[in-house]
Amino acid sequence: MRSKTLLIFLFPMAILAQTGTVKDLEGRVYSKDGDVAATHVLNITTDRASITDINGFFSIPVRVNDTLVFSAVQFKKKTIVVTPDVFASTMLSVPLEDALEELDEVVVTPYNLSGDLSKDLGSLEIEPVVTASTLGLPNAYVKIPTKAERELFEATSGGGLIPLNPILNKISGRTKMLKKRVERNSLYSRTARVRAYYPDSLYQTKLKIPKGKTDDFFYFCEVDPRFQSVVDTHDLFKIWEFLENKSTMYRKNNGFD
Repeated sequence: MRSKTLLIFLFPMAILAQTGTVKDLEGRVYSKDGDVAATHVLNITTDRASITDINGFFSIPVRVNDTLVFSAVQFKKKTIVVTPDVFASTMLSVPLEDALEELDEVVVTPYNLSGDLSKDLGSLEIEPVVTASTLGLPNAYVKIPTKAERELFEATSGGGLIPLNPILNKISGRTKMLKKRVERNSLYSRTARVRAYYPDSLYQTKLKIPKGKTDDFFYFCEVDPRFQSVVDTHDLFKIWEFLENKSTMYRKNNGFD
């Protein structure tokens, strides 16, 4: 009887002790249509905010009894209180409902529209869109070179019987330097693309990359010859698997484990 009384006494004390603890709550929002990217996650108790990645994953600091609000243009606002069970969860799943706006009345003036698209589209005078491609210009699909690519072209081209410009640039090492800059810019554009796929918090919570070392970790990934080909697949699962494998090597090489 005494042990039961002790447990009853200690249980609320454990809850009270946990209330002041802060942790990064990880979760995922989902909906019927699957379009859950860029959903805002707001802790209105602490005024902390986060945003979901393209797959709906998020991470936000919380305490017990904090209130979370999930909102996006296409969904109804959802409110969740961080109970002890929610706080203790390893992955919170949050379903979102589509926000459907019903209009009582539609007024279609002053263009004499009937509201029937099949009829109205035929009566509207729509001017054609004018672009280089619609005009059939020869440069419509020409890729605009970057500054580094233009500088490399200038350094390796020249006129005259003996083009001195390419020769002098090669001797001075400028051509080699510009080639490396073009390659580096290409790698950086891929890195920026990957960084946009996932929130930075995932690199710390899932890949266990120390805070402030994310840029160094991506440089470690860039020097791997497989990095370009994996990123160019645009397969988020393959890219994440590559990052997981590289994070294990990175932590081991730097003594973070």
